[in-house]
Amino acid sequence: MLDLAADTRSSPLLRLGAQPIALTAAALFLLIAGATSIAIWRAYTGAAPEADRVVASRQLQARTAQASEQLVEKTKGLEATQQESIDQLQVVQDQLQTMKRLMAAQQADTKRLSEQVASLNESIDGLRQSFASARATEAETPAVTRRKPARHRVHASARKRARG
Repeated sequence: MLDLAADTRSSPLLRLGAQPIALTAAALFLLIAGATSIAIWRAYTGAAPEADRVVASRQLQARTAQASEQLVEKTKGLEATQQESIDQLQVVQDQLQTMKRLMAAQQADTKRLSEQVASLNESIDGLRQSFASARATEAETPAVTRRKPARHRVHASARKRARG
């Protein structure tokens, strides 16, 4: 144990530890010298890093606020455009429904008219056949001409004069 005690007395750091006032004074001197050199450096360069950081953070906040406002405005613009598109789509859908109804009505009218034309064609064909058969019947039967008695002729001509 005696050897350890001899080693501690010979080490210069251990001798300083034995004098705490000198060690504290040296640390205090180093701290003051460092703070003084920083103050001189700031005064010489004219820039304080804290002030620069504050200015930079305020600029960043202003840019962020401006970007946020622009984003809100663009979002509102997109919402308005989207609503206009929805309204236009609704109008187009309404017009499409109206066109479908009109087309269905036109198709019904066309069908009804086609049926009427077919019915008229059948009637015309029936009349043609009837007329053709009536002509054929007249052609087959000999025509008998009878003269009306004279008094009927006189009375008929007198009636015509009275009307006129």
